[in-house]
Amino acid sequence: MPVDEARSLPRLLAGVLGQPASLAEHRARYGATPPGAHLLDELEAAGLTGRGGAAFPTARKAAVVRAQRGHAKVLVINAMEGEPAAHKDRTLLATNPHLVLDGAAALARAIGAARVVVAVARDEQATARIVRQALGERERQDRGLTLELHTPPWRYVAGEESALVHWLNDHQALPQYRPSRPSILRVAGAPTLVDNAETCAHVALIARHGATWFRAVGTAASPGSTLVSVTGAVARPIVVEVALGTPLRAVLQAAGADPEPQAVLLGGYGGTWLAASHLDTPLANEALGPLGASVGAGVIVVVPTDACGLRETLRITRWMAHESARQCGPCAFGLPALARDLQAIVAGGPDAPAAITRLTERSAAIAGRGACRHPDGVVRLVRSALEVFAAHLDTHRRGRPCAVGARRPVVAVPELEPEEDLVWQ
Repeated sequence: MPVDEARSLPRLLAGVLGQPASLAEHRARYGATPPGAHLLDELEAAGLTGRGGAAFPTARKAAVVRAQRGHAKVLVINAMEGEPAAHKDRTLLATNPHLVLDGAAALARAIGAARVVVAVARDEQATARIVRQALGERERQDRGLTLELHTPPWRYVAGEESALVHWLNDHQALPQYRPSRPSILRVAGAPTLVDNAETCAHVALIARHGATWFRAVGTAASPGSTLVSVTGAVARPIVVEVALGTPLRAVLQAAGADPEPQAVLLGGYGGTWLAASHLDTPLANEALGPLGASVGAGVIVVVPTDACGLRETLRITRWMAHESARQCGPCAFGLPALARDLQAIVAGGPDAPAAITRLTERSAAIAGRGACRHPDGVVRLVRSALEVFAAHLDTHRRGRPCAVGARRPVVAVPELEPEEDLVWQ
């Protein structure tokens, strides 16, 4: 493939018309599903990392599962997208479902899996219908593979891969304690590879075009393109495809977002706030790491200059505390305490200085002590907010009215459900 063509974008969203392509349309555009021979070597050379948030090398993760002897294997496409600010996997499945399924089929053959499970959140009925139709079209096409759709309940932690596997086994969407990673997850006793929908779509393209094509965009350390969900101070929530290494400011421009925001939340609700002074930073982990940030699940939430970042952080923290699995002390007790401290700070008054001290101490006590990474993400969010919104913090500490406190909320935070209505099964 010519270099200029390889560098062109979009890739995953190429030819998207706003409606799902049929299998016939997909095959006319992309050709037949690649066989998967030598796929893991090609993925290793491509440097593809998972697009679900952890950014673990895809080839290495798949090789760990393939190396398990004497067992059938299972491949799970994780399209749960529990992050409320994310909608890239839904967009991808709503437009290019067969690209995702092509990648899954190729990966399944490469690791020796005969069963492919697609997991879509129960609330996303439109997406589930599209996937069900696509699976029906492929029933006689993907010989040797069993293709299934499962719809676990939508919860923030239900998309974490160990929680998803737990639900597939026992219908309990709760994270499992894993002291080391990668660890072998199992569905019905079979070694299981879990990759998110975008990752599978990249696999399909790499299988067709090769590692050199994939690396024609991006950086040496972070090759390829990625999908980014941009929400907040935008005309409408949007998904854009950009080359990794694109400056954050250019991503915002591509999304039609506020070009001069106060800050952005990078990586989702468990991510990191970055001040506007960092908007020329490339969207790549090697550039974001020194700032305590990462690409994460490919989410950017834009906060304008006339919003109070601490109020927005409080709303997120309160919801994240409510969404925890309550399986360990940091989630059950620590996160609600963080939300109460933030509430006292935002309210101002004489307790605000003491609340800031408590918040700092509790954050240190919670970090790294959860059974899963959920509390770590909330701590990261809160700590970065205290830094980036230091001017607002000083206003609240003094008990003075917040100059931007009356503005309508910017971040789309779901309503808190009554405790008795929380569904994990």
